[in-house]
Amino acid sequence: MIDIQKERIVGRNAVLEAMLAGRPIHKIYLKKGERHGAIFRIMELAREKGILLSEVDAETFYHMAGSMNHQGVCAVASPREYVEVEDILNYAAGLKEAPFVMVLNEITDPQNLGSIIRTADCFGIHGIIISKNRACGITPTVAKVSAGAAEYIKIARVTNIASTLEELKKRGLWVMGADSDGKTCFEVDLTGPIALVIGGEHKGLGKLVREKCDMLIRIPMKGHIGSFNAAVAASILGYDITRQRLLKNAGRS
Repeated sequence: MIDIQKERIVGRNAVLEAMLAGRPIHKIYLKKGERHGAIFRIMELAREKGILLSEVDAETFYHMAGSMNHQGVCAVASPREYVEVEDILNYAAGLKEAPFVMVLNEITDPQNLGSIIRTADCFGIHGIIISKNRACGITPTVAKVSAGAAEYIKIARVTNIASTLEELKKRGLWVMGADSDGKTCFEVDLTGPIALVIGGEHKGLGKLVREKCDMLIRIPMKGHIGSFNAAVAASILGYDITRQRLLKNAGRS
């Protein structure tokens, strides 16, 4: 049985990226008969790293992996370590890049969080800040939806998002809140140090967090639906910030 003090990682990409990222893996369970695709690479890496592999029958495996789309592999790892906000800013400074941070205010859906983490990794975002309260943490579902990106993105958990935004502003970041009442993102210079705030699925930014933003920005829309879900909004706005930065850097070269 899996030790409750340890963490499950399920799915081929999630397990493989955890191994490649150097996450301490205690044991890997394979569903009997799974011998295709990335499973071979996982088995090869496990042998190289001295990680114990165990093949178990379907019933035992399903009990360990839960009802998720496990793809026949489940790893037992040390719990995911969160970082401090300072670590994210120091990481950006080490790269000599203007900080680009995503701040998530009460995102509760693990599918949304996993998707946002995957987006953040694709766009080279320096880190994500999430709330300790009324919000989803890095669960096995989140890790799997992120396709392994959760192993690479620096994630900080804070007690108070509003206070954290104030601290980010003191550190020179412009706090941009995603909100339908804001300016069109295409009309705003987003090339400087940015903290992009994405609101939760139910109440958006929330009154206090909204007030802490330096500016509200929105995605121009022409259809009948009034808003995007949190993960899609983060992807579109994250892309435009990345696009603006790339164009600015290209102009300097």
